[in-house]
Amino acid sequence: MNPRPHLSAKPAARRQGAGPSARRRMLLVIGVLGAASVGLVARAFDLQVVRKQFYQDQGDARFLREVDIPVSRGTIFDRNGEPLAVSTPMVSITAVPSEVLDNADRIPALAQALGINPDDLKSYLEQRSDRDFAYLRRQMSPDAAQAVIDLAVPGVNGQREYKRYYPSGEVTAHVLGFTNIDDHGQEGLELAFDSWLAGKKGAKRVIRDRMGHVVEDVEQVRAPQPGQNLTLSLDRRIQFLAYSELKKQLDDVDADSGEMVVLDVRTGEILAMVSLPTYNPNAVTGTNGSQRRNRAVTDVVEPGSTMKPFTMAAALSSGKFTPTTPQIDTGNGHFMYYGHDIHDDSANGVLTPTGVLTKSSNVGAAKIAIQLDTQFLYNSYRAFGFGDSTGSGFPGESSGLLKVGHTWRPLEKATIAYGYGMNLTPLQLANAYATLADDGVMHPPTFIKDGDNPGKQIVTPQIAHELVTMLETVTAPGGTATRAQIANYSVAGKTGTAHLAAVGGYAKNNYNSLFAGIVPATDPRLVGVIVINNPKKGYFGGDVSAPVFQRVMDGALRLLDVPPDNIGRWYVGGPMQAGGGLAGNAPPQSSQGDSSAQEVVEP
Repeated sequence: MNPRPHLSAKPAARRQGAGPSARRRMLLVIGVLGAASVGLVARAFDLQVVRKQFYQDQGDARFLREVDIPVSRGTIFDRNGEPLAVSTPMVSITAVPSEVLDNADRIPALAQALGINPDDLKSYLEQRSDRDFAYLRRQMSPDAAQAVIDLAVPGVNGQREYKRYYPSGEVTAHVLGFTNIDDHGQEGLELAFDSWLAGKKGAKRVIRDRMGHVVEDVEQVRAPQPGQNLTLSLDRRIQFLAYSELKKQLDDVDADSGEMVVLDVRTGEILAMVSLPTYNPNAVTGTNGSQRRNRAVTDVVEPGSTMKPFTMAAALSSGKFTPTTPQIDTGNGHFMYYGHDIHDDSANGVLTPTGVLTKSSNVGAAKIAIQLDTQFLYNSYRAFGFGDSTGSGFPGESSGLLKVGHTWRPLEKATIAYGYGMNLTPLQLANAYATLADDGVMHPPTFIKDGDNPGKQIVTPQIAHELVTMLETVTAPGGTATRAQIANYSVAGKTGTAHLAAVGGYAKNNYNSLFAGIVPATDPRLVGVIVINNPKKGYFGGDVSAPVFQRVMDGALRLLDVPPDNIGRWYVGGPMQAGGGLAGNAPPQSSQGDSSAQEVVEP
């Protein structure tokens, strides 16, 4: 009989403790979960408290950005409201290089839309892979840029910008200048008035998605301030006329370059300023500094005989001379002075001070200057602005050169009287003639319309009137500038022909040809100065530069509705009609071969 096992007996396996109890297993699980919870809480505390700002900045850097709000540059208008410089909206294509490279299969299509080589684009992106921003193409037309954006390449975006456009192109290039690709003025009035025209960009915070596209505007950080408009004194019609006529004349006489300035004598406002050769400000790439230089303001010339009226102004102001007295003996056209032959090319004999201007006698001008006190003569020249900036505000304006009077040697004093041994800009010369035209009042030349431009009395109104009347004889028959005459208008002016400076002295066969004139002479409104540099076909100012004055000012007077003051008098191109005020009706002779040749002399 088998004994019955005792109820309290345990199986052998259990007695030996082969595995953990359920209680111990439970405790282990709880411990692991507790440790994990503590770790998560610690990590959350670290992220949300200890390093909260760091991660917030990192997140913002990826999704919240501050971007510029572009502003349009102010428009430049001529005096009649015609636009000379405008800003047109464009779009620049930008990218996050690393994101584009992560989608390398899209690069060929992107390159085609941008109009560039795919390999070049990929290389460009690889070189900038560590950057968050790079331009792919600047200033595309909105339509072309939209075609790029429509490709939806990750990391590629469009950014609005503005591009400067100049409707008149090369006609106004030297006055206006141009802007760079970032819309900052680089030359001319664009540079001079950059802070006025440019305005100030605004700024805003935006949220971008992972593709880099703006999905939400968060806030405006800084309000944009568009550039202010600028109205110039220029008259686009007269500017175009001056440009066209000067360009034609440079071609006709085979000259190196030329400049023309037209001033309103009553205000000092610059109505036209042309410098040739020129350039297209809408396509500056490939041009050089010589093409972009505004020679009417930055370059200087020796004025030759156009300086004689200011020597005469000093003479009349001294009280020693009047328009008709005393008589000046120019002899046979040669005057030996300190071993130098000051000469005219023909014998003029005895001349009045008016005759010295009419015949453009170097001998007469030198003999007048010699009789004047040196410091008085120097001060008179300085009063007309020679040797000093006009104050126009144009970048790079030259002051010219007039040596201090007490350093003049006797020969220098004599040669300066007829325009050698000193130099000036075409704008300075125009401003000095405008002073004579406006009753002896000098207005600083200005490019701004209707600006506050008070004048300063330089010589008395009586002397100014006498000089203008004396200068009328220069354009009358027998004078050196008959080709400057304008039908039905009286013209006062002066020719000038000067040898070009060269190493060791003056070039024998190279000249500058000048003319400065005032119209209408009886009630002056406009002054025009023309300088033509190194013409190869003729060189006398009366033949080379005076015809440009005639054609430009003839048109300008009519454009401005200036009433004629000289109806019926003789003029170039037609005989004197009944009632004319000039003696004789013979047609004008070419100044080449007559007394205008007296202007040329080697000091």
